[in-house]
This record gives sequence, structure tokens and C-alpha cells, in this order.
Amino acid sequence: MKTTLTKERCVACRKDAPRLTDAEIAQLRKEVPLWKVEERDGIPILERVFSFPDFAAALRFTQRVGELAEQEGHHPAILTEWGKVTVSWWTHKIRGLHRNDFVMAAKTDGIYESSAKGPSPEG
Repeated sequence: MKTTLTKERCVACRKDAPRLTDAEIAQLRKEVPLWKVEERDGIPILERVFSFPDFAAALRFTQRVGELAEQEGHHPAILTEWGKVTVSWWTHKIRGLHRNDFVMAAKTDGIYESSAKGPSPEG
């Protein structure tokens, strides 16, 4: 799914940055419909489970998401297992969801879509 969020970059987030409202979250979820908003320890997080044919493919995806996180300066929780990867985005500083989390979810979807088209070239 194409979304304008993939064209955005993460912005530096301060501790006093406002969390997204429920209405803003509902609007942004339309751009990343396969992601769920879960609550853990009172903190809303954006989460999706991605499926893969084996551990090696899951690990390659994890590496690509990690590289994206480093480029953008925004880091998820990633659980890599045989045949699946769970990615969770939230903004630690504000203990909630920020637009950055939806930008990164959309970019993570793009990585998954490109990895589903076949093996990516090395390097």
C-alpha cells in the first residue's frame, strides 16, 4: 500500500512533545491498516507481525529494519523468530505514540513489500 508517510523523515522528539490524540491515531492508522495499536504497561504501541518462509529471511528483514532505524534515529522493539518478526514502534521519550511511529511503520511495510519480491542484492 502506498502512503505519503514513507516520504517523511522522523523529527527529533522532545520529552514535552505532545502524544497523538485518539482521533489522530485513527486517521494515521488508515495509512498503515495492518498495524495494531496495543497497550503495554499503560503505553500505546504500534505493532505488526510479519511472516517469512524461514529464519534466514526473517533475519534479513530484521537487519533492514535495524538499518532504517539507525538512519532515522528512531528505534523499535524487534522480536525475530523462525518464520516471523514482530516489530513494535512507540516513542519512548513521551511514553506514547508520535507521528514518527507511523512514519516508521509505513517505511517498515515498504521494506517488507520489497523483501517479498525476492532476495535483495547483497551490499
